Amino acid sequence: MKNYTITVNGNVYDVVVEEGVSTGAPAAAPRAAAPKAAPVAAPKAAPAAPKASTGAGSIRVEAGAAGKVFKIEAGVGTAVKKGDAVVIIEAMKMEIPVVAPEDGTVASIDVAVGDAIEAGALLATLN
Repeated sequence: MKNYTITVNGNVYDVVVEEGVSTGAPAAAPRAAAPKAAPVAAPKAAPAAPKASTGAGSIRVEAGAAGKVFKIEAGVGTAVKKGDAVVIIEAMKMEIPVVAPEDGTVASIDVAVGDAIEAGALLATLN
């Protein structure tokens, strides 16, 4: 028999594994002991520092979910209609378009492709 200590999602388990001749039958699941230590939450990533807006408009385009900036669809000076994609966020392997809340012209883009963002983060402004 061999003793192993295994950590899964922050929980520590002592596992005893029997070594021997295989009979072809499925092996019994190893018994897990009670966790040794209380699980510790993983540290949260620090939110990205806001970038300075050069021509901030009055209409804010904000992220609806946390994720990573995948693509910027509209550049500064681009006229957009309500519902047009301004930025695309990648979250949980899905591409989520962040759309213009109303008609306007893009005044600033406050993120770059690859930036990690939190829900509610300012992505762009419109005039």
